[in-house]
Amino acid sequence: MKSSSSVRMGYVVFLSVVAAIGGILFGYDTAVISGTTDIVARQFSLDELAKGWYVGCALIGSIIGVLVAGMLSDGLGRKKTMLISALMFSVSAIGCAVCSDLNQLIVFRIIGGFGIGVVSIVSPAYISEIAIPEKRGMLVSLYQLAITVGFLLAYLVNYLVLTGADTSLADAAPAVRAAVPLGERMWGSEYWRGMLGYETIPDLLFLLVIFFIPESPRWLIVKGQEDKARGVLSRIYPAAEDVEAQLALTRASIAGEVKSEWKSLWEPGIRTAVLLGSAIAILGQFMGVNAVLYYGPEIFKDAGFEDPLFSTVLVGVVNMLTTVIALLIIDKVGRKQLVYWGVSGMIVCLVMIGLYFALGTLPTWFMLTFFLLYVFCTAISISAVIFVLLGEMYPNRVRGLAMSVAGFALWVGTYLIGQLTPWMLKHLTPAGTFFLFAFMCLPYLWIMWRKIPETTGKTLEEIEAFWKR
Repeated sequence: MKSSSSVRMGYVVFLSVVAAIGGILFGYDTAVISGTTDIVARQFSLDELAKGWYVGCALIGSIIGVLVAGMLSDGLGRKKTMLISALMFSVSAIGCAVCSDLNQLIVFRIIGGFGIGVVSIVSPAYISEIAIPEKRGMLVSLYQLAITVGFLLAYLVNYLVLTGADTSLADAAPAVRAAVPLGERMWGSEYWRGMLGYETIPDLLFLLVIFFIPESPRWLIVKGQEDKARGVLSRIYPAAEDVEAQLALTRASIAGEVKSEWKSLWEPGIRTAVLLGSAIAILGQFMGVNAVLYYGPEIFKDAGFEDPLFSTVLVGVVNMLTTVIALLIIDKVGRKQLVYWGVSGMIVCLVMIGLYFALGTLPTWFMLTFFLLYVFCTAISISAVIFVLLGEMYPNRVRGLAMSVAGFALWVGTYLIGQLTPWMLKHLTPAGTFFLFAFMCLPYLWIMWRKIPETTGKTLEEIEAFWKR
């Protein structure tokens, strides 16, 4: 293991930041939808389930993207696969801005979702493969932080676009709106086009800077292109002996890899770990996290807020700053301790939000306070811990397949909550919906307490022994 003093850390950080821009696009594409749901539902006469489909359709693309991302990145390389995801984001953003009907809008949202799924796999993989070992955790964490930056950017764009939009024709008949030039509609009566289209700016930046980074040296070695890999590593390690040592380490790592088989997931102990990992991945979505992400403005509007989009900007700020705190303390406090305290706080906040809606007499500052506290508790616990924990709780030989199953479960849960939240808000009422979210925190806490090991400071062998006991 080389000291960071013998490494060109500035170059490594540059490569990591470029790959992490994919996380900003992930966050933007995911969160921007929140500012468009109300106006799109009105202009296209969507009921609750149709509104849920408009929000959730991108997640269908994400699931497909996750399923094919491994094949794409292994076959084409990490760099070309990031380029593909950037192109998908571009096609989606431009298409959403200029589409002529709801069906086209849905198609372009699915294309953007595909980009989300691909980049969620390839960007962290690229960072982990170019990072030096002692800084890998911190550098990979840049991707998670970049996602929260994307959330905040989307909330800010939504707020600024709506603030400057002329909405006098927003509820006019389609024929009346169609008579107005598209460019005027984009920043006026159909401002949702501008919100979705603004993603083109960070995406073009991503497309541009990808051309200035090299391919992953690990992928080059796997493909037998050691001379190219040596050239990439020489930009990271100044000393030739360090380059050769790193080449040897990577060769040995690749040679020692054992191909996982699906039947391995059904071995005693391993099966339990996979099922529990999938359970916490799905349950985490039914504790309100993505309902807040997708429908925050609508929830604030129902709560009586005069400027719901500004409130979501506050949500984005708290989410991003808390993620920074979580990344700094996660290895010191421990994964399970963060979950215990964070989820307990989420329960209290969700109950208080439910009471706000149920009583109807409390001031809006009460709602905003507990909403932001809920975001804080979520960001510092389950949002920060889930991928770290899933990456550590599985034995090495089945980690890739087990993570794929858990990741698939997480995306399915995310789709379901995006699809069902409008229905729940109407038929269960906002109060009932938040009480349900609070209730769903209880099985999550029980599983973490009784069934999941603390992985902080444990060796992989110790964690594997826990599942085999």
